[in-house]
Amino acid sequence: MRSETVVVVGAGPTGLATACALRAAGRDVRVLDRATGPADTSRALGLQPRGAEVLARLGALGDIPARSVRIGQVATHVDGRLLARLPVGRPTKRVTRPGLLVSQAEVEACLRSRLSGLGVEVEWQCEAVDLRQEADEILLRCGDGEVRAGWLVGCDGAHSRVRKAAGIAFPGVPLVERFLLADVTARLSLPRDTVAVWLRGDTMLGAFPLPGEDVWRLMAPAPADAEDTLPLRPADLLADLLTAEAGMPAGLVDAVHWESVFRIHRRLAASYRKGRVFLAGDAAHIHSPFGGQGMNTGLGDAENLAWKLALVAAGRASAGLLDTYEAERRPVAREVLSSTSAMTGLVLGGTWWARLLRDRVFVPLLNQPVVQRRIWVKSSQLALTYRRGPLGAGRRLPSAGPRAGDRIPDRTCTRADGTATRLHDELGGCWALLTLGGGTPEPDWDAVARRHLGAGRFSRLFAPDGPQHTFLVRPDGHLAWRGTSPAAMGRALSRILVDGALR
Repeated sequence: MRSETVVVVGAGPTGLATACALRAAGRDVRVLDRATGPADTSRALGLQPRGAEVLARLGALGDIPARSVRIGQVATHVDGRLLARLPVGRPTKRVTRPGLLVSQAEVEACLRSRLSGLGVEVEWQCEAVDLRQEADEILLRCGDGEVRAGWLVGCDGAHSRVRKAAGIAFPGVPLVERFLLADVTARLSLPRDTVAVWLRGDTMLGAFPLPGEDVWRLMAPAPADAEDTLPLRPADLLADLLTAEAGMPAGLVDAVHWESVFRIHRRLAASYRKGRVFLAGDAAHIHSPFGGQGMNTGLGDAENLAWKLALVAAGRASAGLLDTYEAERRPVAREVLSSTSAMTGLVLGGTWWARLLRDRVFVPLLNQPVVQRRIWVKSSQLALTYRRGPLGAGRRLPSAGPRAGDRIPDRTCTRADGTATRLHDELGGCWALLTLGGGTPEPDWDAVARRHLGAGRFSRLFAPDGPQHTFLVRPDGHLAWRGTSPAAMGRALSRILVDGALR
């Protein structure tokens, strides 16, 4: 008998978020990881507004905002002189959440807690070795045993065994051969709401405040004169840069919590799907950490894939819907790779003209309010839209109002019984059917949604403002359809679930 279980390989943020979303949608899921237990090092640390929004929809945000460092600005120095202050985290019409600095380990802990509450525990020391795809299931070899899965999601990082076993290429290039990182306790004379960056020629140093008293992350490319034949001591080299570039006295680093030397690569999987195998997060794309987009892009992958896979696994959608995962998410990763690679080249100043452009044009522009707003909205990932994808409306709808594929901002609504709620609180495994312009519950709308999505898989919501319209909102917060006719919504859902294309 074939398995209906979705197996997720990798218990990082992407894998855990995928499992939480699938389980919240009522699917059986297992999470396997080759490690002996949870990681306790920080690794990724930037949680952008969209990442926090995804965690909130999944019920996994917990007290992360209270335990995080909220960043108010990025201060950029050139040749020892402060040239730009870039405010971040200020509320805008679109972006209402702040950017947070928090250890990836803390994010994973909240996701594991949520997953445990949904009845699933991570299975540690279970390394995926190989896989074989059958007509209607996957046989995954883990050590000496075998796991049967209806679907397999590889969230096992840049060196993904799942990707390699599935035969999916991972082309790309290295950007920086050696990059230094250290999380330290240090008595730095810097504001705790500020990320500080120092640039001089091809030298760069960054200091990021982390939760905890006087805890900082220091980052820099390895100095050109560091000898290849000697073991690098990242914390020592970074401490030297604090003195040389930031003008701080020696001896400020009191303790080293974690240090690493790594390469920065830009790679994008040739495909996100092969049969019943999917890739997400770092298994599908890796890029420069500049801009703090990595963990957030993986969380977006997880949520996008999960609602589609849940419908297909439940027999309510054809397998063609799963092709829209790559169609929607791979362009996002491609754009992130392009922008972070360009930023890396510009910040590190690999050539004299790049340094000239950086010091005389790019850094001073960071003081301009219009540039500041564009950078903040873009980095938040809340302006992201899928309207050009197969489930988007393209040019079919008038420009006024959101189009299919656009993210719908969170807002206050009421349920059919009159109780107040927030739109995004009703998502996370479920759809929302939101009628604007007042009115009372109409059974035709509910019947159409129930027929296509299943009983209990959508929330019926109302709001008094706006012209009379009904919005069908996907579990990931993006608009699936809007209009005034239940029959038209039914036709749209048929195209989405059967054809995997709205147009």
